Amino acid sequence: MDLAFIPSPSRGVIHLGPLPLRAYAFCIIIGVFVAVWLGSRRWVARGGAAHTVGDVAVWAVPFGLVGGRLYHVVTDHQLYFAPGKHPVDALKIWNGGLGIWGAIALGAVGAWIGCRRAGVPLPAWADALAPGIALAQACGRWGNWFNQELFGRPTTLPWGLRIDYDHRPDATKALATYHPTFLYESLWCVGVALLVIWADRRFRLGHGRAFALYVAAYTVGRFWIEYLRVDEAHHILGLRLNDWTSIVVFVGAVVYMVVSARLRPGRETVVDPAAAGSPEAAGSPEAAEAADDEPGTPAAAPAQDPADGPAPRRGPADAALAEAARIDEEKAGGEAAAADRDRAPGAGKRT
Repeated sequence: MDLAFIPSPSRGVIHLGPLPLRAYAFCIIIGVFVAVWLGSRRWVARGGAAHTVGDVAVWAVPFGLVGGRLYHVVTDHQLYFAPGKHPVDALKIWNGGLGIWGAIALGAVGAWIGCRRAGVPLPAWADALAPGIALAQACGRWGNWFNQELFGRPTTLPWGLRIDYDHRPDATKALATYHPTFLYESLWCVGVALLVIWADRRFRLGHGRAFALYVAAYTVGRFWIEYLRVDEAHHILGLRLNDWTSIVVFVGAVVYMVVSARLRPGRETVVDPAAAGSPEAAGSPEAAEAADDEPGTPAAAPAQDPADGPAPRRGPADAALAEAARIDEEKAGGEAAAADRDRAPGAGKRT
């Protein structure tokens, strides 16, 4: 008998009349809002316009959802296209089944389109959004809890997740508690977000390196969490397919970080040209640091007090007088210099 365990929800959907409200969908929606909110704050802090992250997300999110579903359906096609299965179920995204690898890959295509339309660099946008994506994954994993899916091996640990009989694997119907891998991954993603925020402040990561750090850190956690899961999956040389994917993606992210740091060190000084003169950009730390680092940059002229009235306009006569005064000053300076030479000791003597 289990003395302590994490209970599972009795249901993951509430019906509002004929309209079903699914917890899985709400978890994804909350994650999207968190990612856009945090990404916008980081983008503005780097000198970008407040609306840019949301404008690009309008393209990235739908592409990401489609990519995530496609990856799941392709890698687990037997769940939908095997004899006795229903192919139309592949469209029922609310029942769960989004592959993060496909979501990131196709979501990047949507983000590229959005960045092109907004006139901003994709790597800088990805850096700003990286910790928000990790937090979005942390929120989304709770949808697996509501659906009682993607849990781990049986366990007697006090934080074991109690799974209803109908959702248990056929081989372990008599066992009630399993590793809550959804919780492990949710907590891991929160840690990844904090790591990226800290590293970005400490090392001023740029040109996509903050996003690469997020990818590398996430894949480390996904590898060991995936190893605990017992849901049906393809295996290659004894490892689940997603374990191999984690290894390949981790290596790619680390290589990108090393090569990018050598080819393009530092961080972008301008990430959103359209917002370069906006109040948000002018007051951002990035804009201030860029101005301080630029040699020979003249100090900004003080703003004119509106109470002083409009500045007087200069006509041609004023310009002529100013030029005459300048010539007189140069002539007087030349005569003074000649007089000084005449008064100097030994002036006019040959040696």
